Amino acid sequence: MSAQSHAWVAAIGSADGRRAIFKSAVRGVVAATAIMAAGCTPATTRVAGIDPADPAARIARVGYRSTVAPYTAWRPSTPAPWRERNDSVAPKPRGNSHEH
Repeated sequence: MSAQSHAWVAAIGSADGRRAIFKSAVRGVVAATAIMAAGCTPATTRVAGIDPADPAARIARVGYRSTVAPYTAWRPSTPAPWRERNDSVAPKPRGNSHEH
């Protein structure tokens, strides 16, 4: 056991230790209650002086951008004969090469 665990066990046995445990539990409950209460508050705050509940409020238009707009279909094409394709990408022979 670590020293902290030994101290915790020893503190539980004393009245001060039990009081400290109770206080820490109460703090935890209070913090949890505050967090839950904050989650229940309305999120309607005024942004730039515009009331979100006002149906006549002027707002910026929403733009639309397609996520597939740059797509172009690449349909299968008829392959060229392999010899011409290979020769078109092969390195060109040098003029002073010695062929046997």
